[in-house]
Amino acid sequence: MSSAGFGRFLCIWAGEWISSIGSGLTAFALGVYVFQLTQTATSVALVTLCAFVPSILLSPLGGVFADRYDRRLMMIAGDLLSVLGLMFILVLMLQGDPSLWQICLGVTASSVFVSLLEPAYKATITDLLSPEQYARASGLVQLAGASKYLLSPVLAGLLLRFMDIKSILLIDISTFLVTVLTVMAVRKQLPAERSAITNQSWIKELIQGWETLVSARGVLLLTVLLSLVTFYIGFIQTLFTPLLLSFTDSQTLGNVISVSACGMLAGSLLIGLFSLTRHYVRWLALGLAAAGIFMTLVGVTPNLYVIAGSGFMFFAALPWINTSADVLIRSHIASSYQGRVWGLIGIISQLGYVAAYGCAGVLADHVFNPLLIEGGRLASTVGQVIGTGEGRGIGLMLVISGVLLVLAACILPALKSVRSLEQH
Repeated sequence: MSSAGFGRFLCIWAGEWISSIGSGLTAFALGVYVFQLTQTATSVALVTLCAFVPSILLSPLGGVFADRYDRRLMMIAGDLLSVLGLMFILVLMLQGDPSLWQICLGVTASSVFVSLLEPAYKATITDLLSPEQYARASGLVQLAGASKYLLSPVLAGLLLRFMDIKSILLIDISTFLVTVLTVMAVRKQLPAERSAITNQSWIKELIQGWETLVSARGVLLLTVLLSLVTFYIGFIQTLFTPLLLSFTDSQTLGNVISVSACGMLAGSLLIGLFSLTRHYVRWLALGLAAAGIFMTLVGVTPNLYVIAGSGFMFFAALPWINTSADVLIRSHIASSYQGRVWGLIGIISQLGYVAAYGCAGVLADHVFNPLLIEGGRLASTVGQVIGTGEGRGIGLMLVISGVLLVLAACILPALKSVRSLEQH
């Protein structure tokens, strides 16, 4: 593929990068707003769950649409329609303080339409680029996604000093328009031809996608294994806010999250510097092990410097995991099935996130935090190592999650079907 294809990808990527920053502003502001309103990690996790689950559960259907219809239009429609949920929350806030269920309804509506965007976006990358460009593009995609942790928390922390959450929502809504404009700017150069499958039912098309995924046994096994990984990663994403807010303020929270997320930038730059082109299974396993070790360190102590440093290293490991898995999967799926297969991979691999978002808050509030309060059952044992008091139960959850993530890294290289993906 010529450099022109990569240039078109960069244009679309830039729009998604700006949109990611806007989404991160809203996610941070809503997380702080809900926690201050309810003082429970469960409420924060519930909002996160509602913002995440619909786009995952509907991603297979979005993948069918991406293979059947114009992927350019799917990206535009997904961006524009997802704004409706944010506008719903904004209108309610202009009338007063919305309840928790109303916020959940708004973020759910927005997430429903994101399901049209993601499979089309990932499939378009394959349309535009050559296999040699996959790793480089994957690093950029991760960098854009990391902006919601890298830039957004600092920006949101600063903006919340001068404006309220309603203004944050307006900024986010405006960023979606930028994404739409970038897709429209290169629309004529993007491939529009789809395979002749429009006479089939979407269920049959979905079955074909599943058969394609199952036929690549290593890809399926890697996807299932990654669902276990995302379960533990989902813990740190959900619990980072209540963990830090238990002993610091929202501005410090934003600074620590941003410093931690700078690791994503560092990891992506290292991949580009060393030109990751082989040994993907090895790098995937090393990335998982590193992520597990530093997740454990995040939970060990309430020291802000240790948390920020360990968080930095945790995020630095993620590009190695994501890039390796992305290349191994993408290079084994035909372009005409990319939308459907990526939709299925999305729902399988990210079910771990759904499970984590659904149980993390409940486990923190009702199981682990009570164990490590003064006089709790583990206060005199585990508490002597990681401390006692508010938020230390969350720390214990992260320690356990990190250890299990390291175990997953040990299992991965032993799987023959996964190793065989290197022989493409």
